[in-house]
Amino acid sequence: MPVRATKRGDDRTPLGGEYDVLVCGASFAGLATARELSGSGARVLLIDRYEIGEKQTSACAAPTEWLENLGLTGAIRQTFDDLVIHRARAFGGRDTTKTYRWHLPWSFSTFDYREICDLLKAQSPDVPFETAKVEGRTGETVHTDRGDLTAPLIVDSLGWPRYLSESGQRVTPPNARVSRGLEVHPPGSDEDLELWLDPKYVEAGYAWNFPAGDELRIGVGSFDPHKHVKRQTVELAQELEKPADRWQGNWIPHQMRAPTDGIVFFAGDSAGHCFPVTAEGIRPALYFGLAAGRELRKVVEGRQTRAQALDRYAAFCDEHLWAFRWLLRTQHLVGRTNRYPILDTVLDVMDRDRVIHWAFNHYLDIAPPSYALEGPHGDRFVTPLGSAPAAPPVVAAA
Repeated sequence: MPVRATKRGDDRTPLGGEYDVLVCGASFAGLATARELSGSGARVLLIDRYEIGEKQTSACAAPTEWLENLGLTGAIRQTFDDLVIHRARAFGGRDTTKTYRWHLPWSFSTFDYREICDLLKAQSPDVPFETAKVEGRTGETVHTDRGDLTAPLIVDSLGWPRYLSESGQRVTPPNARVSRGLEVHPPGSDEDLELWLDPKYVEAGYAWNFPAGDELRIGVGSFDPHKHVKRQTVELAQELEKPADRWQGNWIPHQMRAPTDGIVFFAGDSAGHCFPVTAEGIRPALYFGLAAGRELRKVVEGRQTRAQALDRYAAFCDEHLWAFRWLLRTQHLVGRTNRYPILDTVLDVMDRDRVIHWAFNHYLDIAPPSYALEGPHGDRFVTPLGSAPAAPPVVAAA
């Protein structure tokens, strides 16, 4: 489990002051918001309980084009053109496994968490960062363990608990609308991005192996937060002949929540910006973080009011509700049919290039990579096509 590297006790000096924008949470959504505010001339402060890049909580993968368009290819560890799905099937009393190899219309890449956070932060050099634990909010004042901070524009990208909400929306797992994920990171290498739809690991959910250069990210996720998955994660690692080393886990929101609450903008997990079924949270966190930052920039530049920004950001998020709801219905369907032949039929129907391209392109368009090229920075940080990233990706065999 991650160990805090931040200062403690007497080393934590008092922190206070007034700012134009206070961004609470320095992972994907918060860093994307800060990026859009860079160069605006506003007094912006970014805070988090942990140092930037200190606390990884996911398998860290995203569509490659998103990483290219944000200038983050230096953090890529491995790139995949295919998705391999292992499906446990029961025929006539005997268990078998059918493996599907789907050639995707776009590639997916795993990356190093600390490096990608450092690259994102480098794109907002004029936004200072401080470590501070957020403890609550009263109006425009955010209370931290180092003191009070005040700003008329506040962003909560701290995660699913919604620390800055005043509407009583905080719900503790396992009663919250979250999934449970747990994984290990043993050393090793592999060529395939793999998923398992196998009830022996988890009935409502799936297992995975995400290779990332010289390590594997092996885990199990349950759509039902009441179901523990540690034993199953160990079992999968053993079957792959890997040690269950370097654990990490997290609660994964699977339902979109209100993107604003009073004067606060919520982005990332705090707004449920994580796709159901796939549990892909990094791309939507970047997407909605950019959107929040662009609305806030218009406020600090005098082009709209705070009320208008809150309304516009809420409307932008609401435009995507249909997609999140459709994916949540699909998640419920997968959870209920994992033991039954109907899911085999669905996978067999999907196993056609035309269907795969249609489905995955529509899925990508929920939060399209082109959005990263819009806004005040445009393609300023884009990695030129054909250039080599700092850590060359290993391309999986097609």
